[in-house]
Amino acid sequence: MKDVEAASSVQVHFLNIGQGDATLIQTPNENILIDGGGKGKSPEVVKYLKKYKVSTLTAVVSTHPDADHVGGLAYVIKNMKVNKVYAPNVSHTTQAYKDFLLSVKNKKLKITVAKQGVEIPTIAKDITLKFLAPVKTYAKSDLNNWSAVLHLKHNKKAFLFMGDAEAKAETDMLAKKLISKVDVLKVGHHGYKDSTTANLLNKTKPTYSVISVGKNSYGHPTSTALNRLKAVKSTVYRTDKSGNIIFTSTGSKITVKTVK
Repeated sequence: MKDVEAASSVQVHFLNIGQGDATLIQTPNENILIDGGGKGKSPEVVKYLKKYKVSTLTAVVSTHPDADHVGGLAYVIKNMKVNKVYAPNVSHTTQAYKDFLLSVKNKKLKITVAKQGVEIPTIAKDITLKFLAPVKTYAKSDLNNWSAVLHLKHNKKAFLFMGDAEAKAETDMLAKKLISKVDVLKVGHHGYKDSTTANLLNKTKPTYSVISVGKNSYGHPTSTALNRLKAVKSTVYRTDKSGNIIFTSTGSKITVKTVK
């Protein structure tokens, strides 16, 4: 029976879509998209998915309502077959977020609340996809800390996708002892100085770190964040420098390639 077998490989694609986030997780049985970049980049996201033979998205995760994460999802949901949608229980009045909600409604889908302890079902026995955050409610004005933080474990290898989570959310996860060593860290908030704290890095000690970033006026990634990553000897990849970044895990080994 296929459903009890271990997965031979898992691929994680960090898409180069400018300033924003879009990440594709491909297991032998599932395709999961975390965020869809800004609205203007959504056709590129769909094109990328089709290039990698994605016909159905098992799950779409909106980490939080910021436009550079949720903006492209309405288009993706409209143009792809989507089975399930996950998002934290925080809303926003922006057009980008309204479009996202409308696309979900039009497809007659419901949003499953992303929060600590919720799992995205996977078939292979050696793969788990679990939300570590949000662990609690934050102020409405504090959208970044509402970020749905996802942990992917493939046998001995682990990936952690931080969304735009900042120090407050990191501290809450650490206090609940949810954070452990990972092989690949999707750096929170595009390398902002108040994310990727030394405390988080001392626990995760990522072999590789990925910063999803484009031309921006915020100064991302900051030298503060880059120096902290250097301090834990993490190999840093950036979408603005390397293009699309693809990690392949066998469960015991990870390889990485970049595609301009």
